[in-house]
Amino acid sequence: MPALRTALLQSSGQLGSVAENLAALDEAAGRAAAQGAGLLVAAELFLTGYAIGDDVARLAEPADGASAKAVAEIAARHKIGVAYGYPEREGEVVYNSVQLIGPEGARLANYRKTHLFGCFERDAFTPGEQSVVQVELGGVRIGLMICYDVEFPENVRAHALAGTDLLIVPTAQMHPFQFVAESVVPVRAFENQMYVAYVNRVGPEGEFEFVGLSTLVGPDGVARARAGRGTELVVGDVDPEFLSASRETNPYLRDRRPGLYASLV
Repeated sequence: MPALRTALLQSSGQLGSVAENLAALDEAAGRAAAQGAGLLVAAELFLTGYAIGDDVARLAEPADGASAKAVAEIAARHKIGVAYGYPEREGEVVYNSVQLIGPEGARLANYRKTHLFGCFERDAFTPGEQSVVQVELGGVRIGLMICYDVEFPENVRAHALAGTDLLIVPTAQMHPFQFVAESVVPVRAFENQMYVAYVNRVGPEGEFEFVGLSTLVGPDGVARARAGRGTELVVGDVDPEFLSASRETNPYLRDRRPGLYASLV
């Protein structure tokens, strides 16, 4: 089975401007497709910016709203899957969400962040209630998460047990927590035998300083792509054959003893 080339768009876009961020997504999708990528992943809340304060409610859109239609046109035009973060409105409720649009322009999956970080997120969003959201793309089973979610080992293990091959994690990782990108994410990939695409924002934004360091990590804990501290598009391969071989030799999931862990839940 061929590898799924995956592009990580490390960018904070333009704070509060959905139109400009859609244009940036379009440009990145073209560059990624030209490099043979079948999937482009953007950061948490990429369509609006993260530090938008009370504008969250104004800028939030339904999962099938105008921005989703615009991303669908981008994906279909460049023939590439696109995952992007955005504030999702359902009635009076707003979620911090990521949506995956397929290369034909179809909406494939939508995930609502289950673990909200800090006062801003807890005030602005309602937590999602579905921990494992998956979809097949290019022969790869893709799972969705957002930022803080990946820091809970039970969360990622649930994906491993459900068969996730590539875990997409749009993030807004800020100083001084860069060790998550540098250390935690590679460990999550290794202990759960999956690829993890961790895609961050960069630079100052309101009271936050985003650290970049986006990475695509393999099931051996080794980065296939790693960005620095600036705006960047990096590309790496998700190889199903390597993943299968790695799972065969790594015994973590086979050697589990779930009966001993009941107290965790």
